[in-house]
Amino acid sequence: MSILSARGLHKAYGPQTLFNDLALTVSEGERVGLLGENGTGKSTLLKVLAGEEPTDEGVIERQRDASILYLPQEPKLPKDATPRQLVEAGLAHWYAACARYEAVSVELSSPARHSDEKLIAEQAQLAETIEHLGGWDQGHRAADMLQRFGVNDVDRPVGDMSGGEQRRVALAKILVAQPDLAILDEPTNHLDVAVIEYLEEYLAERFRGAVLLVTHDRYVLDAVCNRVLELEHGALTEYRGNYSDFLEQKAERLAHAERHEDNRQNLLRRERAWLQRGAKARTTKQKARIQRAEALIAVEAPRQAARVDLEGLETGAAQTGKTIVELDHVHMEIAGRTLISELSLHLVQGERMGIVGDNGAGKTTLLKLVSQELTPTSGKVVVGTRTKLAYFDQARAGLRDDWSVFDNVAEREGAERDGGGQVQIGELRMDLRTYLERFLFDGSKQRQKVGALSGGERARVALAKALRSGANLLLLDEPTNDLDIATLGELEELLCTWPGCVLAVSHDRAFLNRIATSILALSPGGGAVRYSGDYDTYRALSAARKAQAAQEAQSARQSQAPRSSAAPSAKTKSNAPPPTAAAKPLSYAERLELDAIMALIEKAEERVTLAQHKVGDPATYASGPDAAKRAQAEYDAARAEATKLTARWEELEARNLKR
Repeated sequence: MSILSARGLHKAYGPQTLFNDLALTVSEGERVGLLGENGTGKSTLLKVLAGEEPTDEGVIERQRDASILYLPQEPKLPKDATPRQLVEAGLAHWYAACARYEAVSVELSSPARHSDEKLIAEQAQLAETIEHLGGWDQGHRAADMLQRFGVNDVDRPVGDMSGGEQRRVALAKILVAQPDLAILDEPTNHLDVAVIEYLEEYLAERFRGAVLLVTHDRYVLDAVCNRVLELEHGALTEYRGNYSDFLEQKAERLAHAERHEDNRQNLLRRERAWLQRGAKARTTKQKARIQRAEALIAVEAPRQAARVDLEGLETGAAQTGKTIVELDHVHMEIAGRTLISELSLHLVQGERMGIVGDNGAGKTTLLKLVSQELTPTSGKVVVGTRTKLAYFDQARAGLRDDWSVFDNVAEREGAERDGGGQVQIGELRMDLRTYLERFLFDGSKQRQKVGALSGGERARVALAKALRSGANLLLLDEPTNDLDIATLGELEELLCTWPGCVLAVSHDRAFLNRIATSILALSPGGGAVRYSGDYDTYRALSAARKAQAAQEAQSARQSQAPRSSAAPSAKTKSNAPPPTAAAKPLSYAERLELDAIMALIEKAEERVTLAQHKVGDPATYASGPDAAKRAQAEYDAARAEATKLTARWEELEARNLKR
């Protein structure tokens, strides 16, 4: 059964038509992803479907009594309300149903009404409603969901919170409310990776309603969606399955369209040649052939989607010097809170470092230290004399909303009126207007005020401004926010060939897997660990590191546990050697073994050290993830052998001392 159905939708802003005669249906339990280039109208379509904005033409039908909740990119929340109040409001229907169920139960307990059929039917209906809203134990869900989304101060007014925190509160409210349809516009923006993975699992496995979402996160699309809609040239194309299925089906569709167009062109050439030979149009057959030729000429060829063109822009990066950026025991505190503690870092040419960590762990602060926008509490940041950096900040704060696109990239007001000059990027020299066209800004868009642009268009303006600067060190703070998937692909291609260095704060796992040569993981309290390799390699090594630390902690607890004088348990007796074994003197072979075992331990520890260096060497990861897995396996085996030899030495030495 459909929750929402739309047909004949038309929406235009002035001369620009976003979509025309558009139809779509979202059924119960569906997970629908909406894709499209920046500026095609995805967010506008969500607003129209959610009832936040009127459609120029068309009809939208919603299932009676169905609850539909909408998450905009910039939610408007009452400033005086607290996160707890807002999210608990999402349980209002549940609280009301529970209260009424209790009242009906009290009425049915009286002898006069215990067999009232209307009350019994109402009680059953209320029980069904409560189950549909998540069950009987829902009172704790508001606090739990806020904690999951990193909102710890649940009684602070949301007016005092950042835009990112307000988005997390708004998203938590929707998920707790369990609507019949959740319409989500870029729900992963401003979330750290751990929260995105939780959201991904929640939407795929535990959310009962239907979902219609716009997101650039390819992992989320792959894990959550069972249908994908692409908005292109004002129309929707449907693909069954997840994001991977979408890629395969679209490739097949484009290949089919290309074959069809090739056949049409071949036939058109033959018919034109026939007409040019002076075919006589005297017979009905000849007239029909002329009409077919005219029909072929009238067919419009398939339109190719416009793509951002970043090819060759990497040549504009200035040559780096011997020192690019060095952090020497940098410590940073803000408002008495340690964000970075004793961090030393040295960047080498060609390194692309992804920076990950929980919200508030200091990722943006680190970029601001490198850009020298902030001064460390202690330690020093050294930027090379030939290092030229460009800072692509999360808020795109470097853009002037009251300036045009052209003026922002030209970096002076009025540049659009006097031509703006040339852009020199490496060996590429072009007019600024031509340069902006590579970022999909035509003449009319170049004159538009930046404040009127969509989030994705603003991101493209900031990117165009950063890449024309000749920088060799790119500082990218959440560069994937708001960018469409096609533009992301172009950006990834550019960064993979970037001759300078890149420091990128990102929650996009696919992006980090594509571009990162190393990962710097920040943790609360200022800790930082550097891993060589991409995001998947970091996750594997981080998990192994945590498992090893847990094992060592358990071993330490066991070794420190006081020995009981009480009789050992049956389990202890079964595992312990016979009482006479400890007192048994060493045999001749065991004495020889004891004499030689220290040399064996030293060699084993050398193998551990070599394996550890191999795990931390960037060259290990040049051959892909399999090399990293082999290096980790070698390290684990060497460590296990050293532990085994040490335990054997302790046993032999203990028996030798008792002789």
